[in-house]
Amino acid sequence: MDFHSYYPTSVYGTRSLCVFLSVLLLWTGCSGASAINSTRKEILDSLLNGYDAWISPSYDQGRPVIDIIQLYILSIDSIRDTNMDYTMSFYFRQRWIDERLKYNNSHGVDVIELDTKIMEKIWVPDIYFVNEKQATMHDVTVPNKMMYLYPNGLVLYSARISGMFSCMMNLQKYPLDRQICSLRLESYAHSAKNLVVRWRTPAVEFSPTLLLPQFEIEKHHSSICDTLYMGINYSCIFLDIHLKRNHGYYITQIYVPSALVVVLSWVNFWLTVDAVPARISLGLLTVLTTTTQSTSFFSNLQKVSYVKALDVWLAVCMLFVFAALLEFAYVNVTYRVTNRRKSIQDLPMFIHKNGDQTRFESIFFSKKEEGEKQKVYPSKNQPSTNRKAGLLGSLYSKEREKARNIDRISRIVFPLTFLVFNIAYWCVYFLWEPTQEPKTS
Repeated sequence: MDFHSYYPTSVYGTRSLCVFLSVLLLWTGCSGASAINSTRKEILDSLLNGYDAWISPSYDQGRPVIDIIQLYILSIDSIRDTNMDYTMSFYFRQRWIDERLKYNNSHGVDVIELDTKIMEKIWVPDIYFVNEKQATMHDVTVPNKMMYLYPNGLVLYSARISGMFSCMMNLQKYPLDRQICSLRLESYAHSAKNLVVRWRTPAVEFSPTLLLPQFEIEKHHSSICDTLYMGINYSCIFLDIHLKRNHGYYITQIYVPSALVVVLSWVNFWLTVDAVPARISLGLLTVLTTTTQSTSFFSNLQKVSYVKALDVWLAVCMLFVFAALLEFAYVNVTYRVTNRRKSIQDLPMFIHKNGDQTRFESIFFSKKEEGEKQKVYPSKNQPSTNRKAGLLGSLYSKEREKARNIDRISRIVFPLTFLVFNIAYWCVYFLWEPTQEPKTS
């Protein structure tokens, strides 16, 4: 069957026309794109001809270049209390007007995108981070920088930066604290007469995937901090990021275990006074456990000269477990004195005859004297011995009851005091905010 006979003439003619128009449009588009690219190259060559990247745009104009800055924060991590710093990764965006880079957009060239190799030929403001400890610009797989040129001379510049920045923390309420970590930017060499740095609105944007493991971002505040150095005014801006520390980790890893150790020390009050090995072992175990907890957690903190909230908590927990150990020592001493008196009461008695006189002496107090000694035991026929036994027996019962009463009182006083301390502790450290910035040692 012939091709023309299979398709009607009208259909075949329509399809041929469509193919022809498609080829024509594609050729026209490629020619237009090639023309635009050629125009962009010509514009860029004309702009860079005689352009000096070592001189600022306002060098001979008598007015400063206004550099508008914005940050797009990708991540904030490694907020370390030991070194008082934090690590942040962000896009550093700048825009300024360079009148030397104006061009005519009559050819339809609305923007010129520059390659990273050509960016070095364009003047860039010398902005640096004052509180930066260590920072790098990403270069995988190519340098993460971009620069756009607009017809009115507007330059849009962006770079991806990751750095470590200092953050002077106030640890008086640690770990129930809030911190303010700042980022300060200034021009290093250009004074305010030649370069003015200002924030864009909004000054900072956060990535939707931003998540901090230990903190929550409550708010941020941007402002101006123009500074005078050696009599020269320099433009400066800063950003404050308000962080609130998450309490979950510290409650489960510090507060609850230390509180349970304190409660464990109270088990001594329900053990009998005679269980000396058990009470000593339990008391020493709780003291050593609290000491180990304090040492392990304080080793990861900055050494400061003021008292932190965690210091108060662990110190009081240590005081409670140590007081429980001292309580057993006092009870044990009282009980031993009682047993000693009881043993004196149970000693056999001697009848000492010396002439017409007869008296009873304990073997503990007896001396070698002339006369006849007869070993006897107290009985109902010896009224003086009965009076002595009754007196010692009542004293023994009183002292033994005193030792037991100390344990009974401790069962109420210790938990009640610890409860009052908890109410005062959590109320103070949740409601109180430090007003002064303490100095680290």
